[in-house]
Amino acid sequence: MDTFALVVTILVALFFTYTNGFHDSANAIATSVSTRALTPRAALAMAAVMNLAGAFLGSGVAKTVSEGLIETPEGSKGMGILFAALIGAITWNLVTWYFGLPSSSSHALFGGMVGAALAGGTDVIWHGVVDKVIIPMFVSPVVGLVAGYLVMTAIMWIFRKANPHKAKRGFRIAQTVSAAGMALGHGLQDAQKTMGVVVMALVISGHSTYGDPIPVWVKIVCALMLSLGTYAGGWRIMRTLGRKIIELDPPQGFAAETTGAAIMFTTAYLFKAPVSTTHVITSAIMGVGATKRVNAVRWGVAKNIVMGWFITMPAAAVVAACSFWVVNLAFL
Repeated sequence: MDTFALVVTILVALFFTYTNGFHDSANAIATSVSTRALTPRAALAMAAVMNLAGAFLGSGVAKTVSEGLIETPEGSKGMGILFAALIGAITWNLVTWYFGLPSSSSHALFGGMVGAALAGGTDVIWHGVVDKVIIPMFVSPVVGLVAGYLVMTAIMWIFRKANPHKAKRGFRIAQTVSAAGMALGHGLQDAQKTMGVVVMALVISGHSTYGDPIPVWVKIVCALMLSLGTYAGGWRIMRTLGRKIIELDPPQGFAAETTGAAIMFTTAYLFKAPVSTTHVITSAIMGVGATKRVNAVRWGVAKNIVMGWFITMPAAAVVAACSFWVVNLAFL
């Protein structure tokens, strides 16, 4: 039964990674597709490859997820807590994908972990949740908004005398690089989050201990599932990011993607903080768009997106808690 529970939990974790991929694929490629720098299929293929590569660039975020948010639960109840946490995250991903809302898969997972842990009587490491999740959840969009505005302002000043048509052609080419960097950062951040959950499952089952390196097979399967999900695409969310917030041109797309990639790499390596790629790129798009004129950004759409950010963690936590109670009644 213990082995069966471990296998089921890992499979559900991989399915979460798949939903993360198609849910968040828009983060990396919406701007480059909307500016016609890349065709949708070419952009998805590039993002899938770069997500795969990014998953092997570090392990700090995985350690934060596996050790820094909730105390490691024990036995079959512990596996039930992880299972319920993943169900909560998957449910929220599917709901927000259906409505085309670019919410955070990361915060859906964190909310699921906290909700399932509370329902299962496992301690939550609140200082870790606050320092590594809550504070970055508020700070990273502000940084993205301000940095996007400043980067775009700098580009406008540097290229103020350039031929507009030639500049746009150049930035359309440059966007292939900035979109690749965004996808690489997404792989670095989001594949590691599932790795952290799988490591926790292996520790609970006794197949691993904290301090051991992440098994290579865990890195490979998490990266592959994220890449497969990315290639499956997330067209509903892509339309929201690429068109509904603001109509982007190539220089704006380049500025937003460069800003987002820089923030994700910085937070992963310097702070080991699992930030949301959705929060970062969406706020960067808003900041970039505001350089044209403030009312160029469709703030009504932006407001709905931000409201979705705030309800993601509690909503996923409630679903995860209910899932744990069902699992507890049925199997534990």
